[in-house]
Amino acid sequence: MKKYIDEKEVHQRNYQQIVETFEQEPYAQYLGIKLIELGEGTATAELEAKDHMLNSHGTVHGAIIFALADYVFAAACNSYGKTSVGLTTTVNFMSAGMKGSKLRAIATEEKKNFRTAWYKIRVESDDELIATMEALCYRKDHYFVPIDNAEEK
Repeated sequence: MKKYIDEKEVHQRNYQQIVETFEQEPYAQYLGIKLIELGEGTATAELEAKDHMLNSHGTVHGAIIFALADYVFAAACNSYGKTSVGLTTTVNFMSAGMKGSKLRAIATEEKKNFRTAWYKIRVESDDELIATMEALCYRKDHYFVPIDNAEEK
């Protein structure tokens, strides 16, 4: 018999552990990314654009925008406690972020199945859309939180 795992219940029961996993992510801490919200397949994070994050034109470097979008992608696709890794991302840069602005990224799950999940991410600078990302993750068999209540089906 195959075990059925209610991932929404896993998310709710292990919410604090999942949040702490992403709050302790080393690169996010280095950049100053703050997780604002984590839901089932969703995540929101913010970052203040500082001097060392600017490019030679004085605007926020694309790598910083990507890092913020990638962070919420990772948080959203791992929000069920199941280890998930990125397969592909496509980023569209539309406008520049400026020094001192608050960057906010919001990830939303579009579709999820057993092995893969698709996400749309918006990155805003002071409420103006500056980038979008479409992302696909691979969902491994491993859960990084306890799942001891799986039902036999």
